[in-house]
Amino acid sequence: MSDVDMSNTIRTSAAPAPVGAYPHARRVGELLFLSGIGPRDAATNAIPGNDYFADGRVRKYDIDAQARAVFANVRAVLEASGARWEDLVDVTVYLTDMARDFKAYNAVWAEHFPDPATAPCRTTLGITALPTPIAIELKCVAALPRGGA
Repeated sequence: MSDVDMSNTIRTSAAPAPVGAYPHARRVGELLFLSGIGPRDAATNAIPGNDYFADGRVRKYDIDAQARAVFANVRAVLEASGARWEDLVDVTVYLTDMARDFKAYNAVWAEHFPDPATAPCRTTLGITALPTPIAIELKCVAALPRGGA
């Protein structure tokens, strides 16, 4: 289910709810800007691959599971916006442990974008934390065809 209002703001139940007062995406002209998208499950809010201590702290996580989930969530927001995976032109990746997770994340990226000539531009940043106990978040921009979406 997608709702697009007059200001070109997109929210969808097919992706996890934002953790603050912002939309999943906003269209400006022929560009679509996605807010930071994480790997949480849209229906349950669970984080794939996380294992917790009894007190709620993360014991361990699976970056492969989280990377696959974040790609699925990005795809859900794109589709709710009338865009396609192939419309992505720029992706900023935030990893909470660059040394541990970059190689595994990069392998998942290569599965989703096997041809570097058609892949979106990408910047990957190592950061200390994200607002929920996730290890990865993507910030994306898509270019929409004229008269589309």
